[in-house]
Amino acid sequence: MKNLLLLLLLAACIGCETPSENEKNEVDSTTNEVAYEPSTAPARNLSQDFKDYWYAGVAEICSYELNQSRYGQNRPGDAVLIFVTEPFNPVDQVKADAQNDTNRSVLKLNATRNFNTGIYPYTIMSSTFLPLDKQDNAIKVATSIQEWCGHTYMQLNNRQDQYDVMLHSYFQSEGNKEFAVDNVMLENQVPSQLRLDPRSMPIGQIKMIPSTEYLRLVHKETKAMDATASLIENQDNLIYNIKYNDDSRSIAYTVESAFPYKVMSWEETYQERGRTATTTAQLKETLRTAYWSQNSNEYNYLRDSLAL
Repeated sequence: MKNLLLLLLLAACIGCETPSENEKNEVDSTTNEVAYEPSTAPARNLSQDFKDYWYAGVAEICSYELNQSRYGQNRPGDAVLIFVTEPFNPVDQVKADAQNDTNRSVLKLNATRNFNTGIYPYTIMSSTFLPLDKQDNAIKVATSIQEWCGHTYMQLNNRQDQYDVMLHSYFQSEGNKEFAVDNVMLENQVPSQLRLDPRSMPIGQIKMIPSTEYLRLVHKETKAMDATASLIENQDNLIYNIKYNDDSRSIAYTVESAFPYKVMSWEETYQERGRTATTTAQLKETLRTAYWSQNSNEYNYLRDSLAL
């Protein structure tokens, strides 16, 4: 009996023993946050017009007539671009819940597409966070695609020297992956950056990561690619065109020639199933409003204002 008691006491002591240094390190490594390094990029010089328009406490919502190419056919649908400024927590890379000296002001773009492929629908949404304090690339992009076969989710987080990428997919070949890519300009940030000043967009030979929507729809590798960018100035609009040097794809955004540089349309061409596929979107309506406070049924009529 005494021996049994001694064994029980010994087991209790072992069970309560302070973790070893290695064990501590293992625990700490799973809970530590990514170290935050303030940006060293040049400051953005925002115009007073920009500040008056984008810091007025409302969002800009633009609806578009979408003609989406999918499975070798064109599909009518709707696209919506929602632009709004908000404070961003650069450590956790999420919208800030509280005021903090490290918060960064961002122009958030929620871009949605809705269309049908035969019997089943597609829903696509991307959120892109472009910093307004410094001339950095997008801090974060998150994209999800839902359709009746399943869904995918992709996220890129700017870690100064690289983007950390997380990919979850119902496709076995894509599976669940985490990897890093070069920190270059993201195609997802182009619409937001055009809203700042299209005439300051990079032109000539550039490095760019194609849009997350495109990468997931065609199941392409996420990587920086060589591209050629150009800006065409017309009397009423500006056209910013990106053509990837491998001839796989091009995309052109048409924006107003004067502030607030509203996105009027875009056109994307790429190879799909051995043919040239073209996706277009044409502006229908624009509404500036605090949509987050208008979720009651009494505001349903506002969707009519957007022709949705």
